[in-house]
Amino acid sequence: MAALLKTLPRARPRAVALGHHVGRQEASLSQDPGATVRVRFAPSPTGFLHLGGLRTALYNYIFAKKHQGSFILRLEDTDQSRLVPRAAENIEDMLEWAGIPPDESPRRGGPAGPYNQSQRLALYAQATEALLKSGAAYPCFCSPHRLELLKKEALRRQQTPRYDNRCRNLSQAQVAQRLAMDPKPAIRFRLEEAAPAFQDLVYGWTQHEVASVEGDPVIMKSDGFPTYHLACVVDDHHMNISHVLRGSEWLVSTSKHLLLYQALGWQPPQFAHLPLLLNRDGSKLSKRQGDIFLEHFAAAGFLPEALLDIITNCGSGFAENQMGRTLPELIAQFDLTRITCHSALLDLEKLPEFNRLHLQRLVNSETQMPQLVEKLQALVKEAFGNQLQDKDVLEPAYLEKILLLRQGHINRLQDLVSPMYAYLWTRPSVHRAQLGLDSEKVDMIVKRLLGLLERSGLSLTQDMVNRELKKLSEGLEGTKYSSMMKLLRMILSGQLQGPPVAEIMVSLGPKEVQERILKVLSAKEKMHA
Repeated sequence: MAALLKTLPRARPRAVALGHHVGRQEASLSQDPGATVRVRFAPSPTGFLHLGGLRTALYNYIFAKKHQGSFILRLEDTDQSRLVPRAAENIEDMLEWAGIPPDESPRRGGPAGPYNQSQRLALYAQATEALLKSGAAYPCFCSPHRLELLKKEALRRQQTPRYDNRCRNLSQAQVAQRLAMDPKPAIRFRLEEAAPAFQDLVYGWTQHEVASVEGDPVIMKSDGFPTYHLACVVDDHHMNISHVLRGSEWLVSTSKHLLLYQALGWQPPQFAHLPLLLNRDGSKLSKRQGDIFLEHFAAAGFLPEALLDIITNCGSGFAENQMGRTLPELIAQFDLTRITCHSALLDLEKLPEFNRLHLQRLVNSETQMPQLVEKLQALVKEAFGNQLQDKDVLEPAYLEKILLLRQGHINRLQDLVSPMYAYLWTRPSVHRAQLGLDSEKVDMIVKRLLGLLERSGLSLTQDMVNRELKKLSEGLEGTKYSSMMKLLRMILSGQLQGPPVAEIMVSLGPKEVQERILKVLSAKEKMHA
């Protein structure tokens, strides 16, 4: 570095930079039809993957797949002090869980690796040397204490803190003298020329003030690690990224990035800044909320398909919003030019309804049903374990029947192991005092029901059971149909409310229904014994 600093060119006069949207016009991809689409999702592993990150990753993924391109995961881990243990693994795990795995990543590798920025330091050093040599960058010797004083003074005056560019005009002699005392200074990029206007594929033609509102930014820290501004430009160039789809919070930084591309003599990618994903009340999604992390939703039994559906349903990029879209449908219907500048308001209270739709779709899929059966089996074992009197409830045929009968009524598989559905897995303990009718009427009803079961054989359908129960109640004087059904529900499920009695009987099957009726009868005999 010292050799290069000896020949640093003189600073060029500053040009005036503009700062506004030059005009909103319909964005078009204006892409060479033969060019390869390469996009990247580049989170920092300073936390686990949350809904905001998932949405950015998803839009990149569906854009890549729409154009037969590649989706790349790059981890921006240059801020070593803020790294969170397991965050890097969690990000890739959750992308795979969500069904949008990267084509290239730290785990999968690829032709443009390595995919961790901390392993690409030589590339950033090369770019920094090139910028120093051309005079587009310079060493900064300001101490952290001085920079903190600048910040405090600006805040005291109610101004936006900015670097005062003190080191940008040091003479070669001053630089050499200070290098002798501080051989590893930070490197700053000169913000001198008006930033070029650019056509954002969402926000249209845009220019932002840079030099007139900001001090020269640090691009290389004294520890040899780059800042975001340099690293993302270098990596996007070397990874041949064709389109950068990222959050709108980076829109104002794009002018800086374009100046870096210009100084390095590189062609920039196209940019599309996605509007923010906000809570229903318009507040920002915060990692402190806790429940926005994908791990939370996975553990709570929500399907990845439901999450992908709800975060696209509340935003834009599609001709119309509809519930229940699958990932292939999202890819087919996605249109980048339909993304608007309006923030997307996420109403998580609707997530159970989205999940119900996708769960119902999976139940009716021959390929997905075995996986649902396996998951439900594990849930039943975990929830009831040693309480299971009859291991037949773990048989795939029984579990499949339950799923088919309850589809459209449950939001998550976990609902089926809640107390409301405990009767499906264990026999309820019901005392005759809970049955609500006198003992003689109870005996008459259950004996007639036993006769019905003996006549019907082993096959029960809801329609048939409903017809027979109607007939049975018509022969009971002084007992309302509703009272009889309440009694049967209590005997069979131990609950006052729940699914229709006919469905409960079909779910349990004739043999188990008989067992539960006989249990009530035997309880009476024990009382009189």
